[in-house]
Amino acid sequence: MSLAKLSAVCAWMLAGSVVLLSACSSTPTDPTAEWSPNKIYAEAKDEMSSGAYDKAVVLLEKLEGRAAGTPLAQQAQLDKAYAHYKAGEPVLAIAALDRFIKLHPSSPALDYALYLKGVVNFNDDLGLFSGLTRQDLAERDQKAAKDSFESFKELVSRFPDSRYTPEASQRMNYIVNSLAQSEVYVARYYYERGAYLAAINRAQTAIVDYQGVPALEEALFIMVKSYDALGMTALRNDTQRVLEKNYPHTPYLVQGFKSGNDPWWKFW
Repeated sequence: MSLAKLSAVCAWMLAGSVVLLSACSSTPTDPTAEWSPNKIYAEAKDEMSSGAYDKAVVLLEKLEGRAAGTPLAQQAQLDKAYAHYKAGEPVLAIAALDRFIKLHPSSPALDYALYLKGVVNFNDDLGLFSGLTRQDLAERDQKAAKDSFESFKELVSRFPDSRYTPEASQRMNYIVNSLAQSEVYVARYYYERGAYLAAINRAQTAIVDYQGVPALEEALFIMVKSYDALGMTALRNDTQRVLEKNYPHTPYLVQGFKSGNDPWWKFW
């Protein structure tokens, strides 16, 4: 090999080595590496304020590690749960809150954690908290509603003076009403299909399990109509007397089932 060719090969190998070293050194750097925990938190709050919840989550996770064992790390955990909730990721939000509640059972922010967990399960796109839908909570799956109720119940029981307790109590009342209404929806479904015994049983479930809620008026009316359809005159009359005594101005006995009206929860 001539000297000229040897020099060319050496130059080519050297250039390749430089490119390789350059590629190895191009690993992305963490822009937050030199940031203080307070700066990370401030940036995360800015991202949340602008609606960039995914970016906020990344920063808050970094903050958890940098400020481990401090109140700021606890705040980061709560804010991360809220960011997941606002980003439409309720499963991740609940997981973050469950972790916080388990790790910090004596935290001064525990009342907020219970409140937020209740709100996430409640799904406040429904009912009194939104004008965007005509479908109320009673028409949907009830597991989340029951989980929400338990969170609010624990909050009200353990922290009666919490700033979140009044709203939690309101939401609990709404949930109880919706659970009763759910039973009534099923009872009416059975009645309209001629399954009168099934309708009576579901209406009775609402009456036994829930006290003093608006849905019980319709539950009693469904029982009156079902007993009448079955020819059970004595039970029909007894139930009608109960309906008239508890709801002296009930429109059901005159107008029948409501249709086209606002849902019962519109009084909120």
